[in-house]
Amino acid sequence: MAILVRLDRVLLEQRMSLTELADRVGVTIANLSILKTGKARAIRFSTLDALCRELGCQPGDILSFEPGPSDYADDEDSYGGA
Repeated sequence: MAILVRLDRVLLEQRMSLTELADRVGVTIANLSILKTGKARAIRFSTLDALCRELGCQPGDILSFEPGPSDYADDEDSYGGA
């Protein structure tokens, strides 16, 4: 997947633990851990909003898009080519 989660970097910059963030946001440590390791398949906008509010950051600080060659091939198949 071309979406990368950079929550660990933001937590390090904020000097905040995953436990503290979980308490502040109201999300379980297990769910934040799944997000942090990049294993999450989705995130609710309300959760992203809460993370950004508590970390004082933008969504782009937590999530980034870095396509690889196979990602472009998938796009052409999905949209009928260029």
